[in-house]
Amino acid sequence: MGRSAMLLAIDVGNTQTVIGAYRGEELVGHWRISTDANKTGDELALYYQGFLGLKGLSFEDFDAVIISSVVPSATMALEHMTREYWEFEPLIVGHNVDPGIEILVDNPREVGPDRLVNAVAAYERYGGPSIVVDFGTATTFDAVSRHGQYLGGAIAPGIEVSTKALFRAAARLTKVELQRPPSVIGKNTTWSLQSGIIFGFAGQVDRVVEMMLEEMGGEATVIATGGLAEVVVPECRTVQHHDPLLTLYGLFLIYGRTRGA
Repeated sequence: MGRSAMLLAIDVGNTQTVIGAYRGEELVGHWRISTDANKTGDELALYYQGFLGLKGLSFEDFDAVIISSVVPSATMALEHMTREYWEFEPLIVGHNVDPGIEILVDNPREVGPDRLVNAVAAYERYGGPSIVVDFGTATTFDAVSRHGQYLGGAIAPGIEVSTKALFRAAARLTKVELQRPPSVIGKNTTWSLQSGIIFGFAGQVDRVVEMMLEEMGGEATVIATGGLAEVVVPECRTVQHHDPLLTLYGLFLIYGRTRGA
């Protein structure tokens, strides 16, 4: 029996990059690293080789690479890495790969590839209608119809972006660990900041989701993903599923559909 084909799925966000190694349908390894837009393809190859080695894998094991990226310089570096060290072209969502979803917005080219990948994954795993809340550099809200169409969404400043701006502007406030405080009414500055950040963002999520639900007919499955989701999701009333690897699953699906697998 021949070995199962292996796919490296890479989702590049403005702040973090998520990497997943698939052997056939099995996700055999995944990593989350900081996105560095200044890294060259050769530098990235060194990093990726190290991560793969932790799972006993090497570049030679992989048959394909699929990328979703919102950072053009990182996309170019990953293209160079793939051509140089694998000697084949990577599949890039929105560039040489159609995500395979009907996009019902004014200008489909404006929609980030990661948001479309999430929509594909959410519909396949949870059905429609559904709403995906992605906690990244921005907090994005994306609506998927009953028939799997991308309807549009909302974009809000992300948790880290907002808190960094606050700490820069307020000289007497210092960074705090993002965790749930003992009470909403803070008894010190640390608790007060944690309360405002955690419960404030949870309230934002619930309100936006509730309004989207009204426009979608009153019901939809709500899924949260992204690096900071685990901090806020426990305080959200409207989120039904926390799926941290949703985007990787979407990339896996799009690869399979593109290659007819």
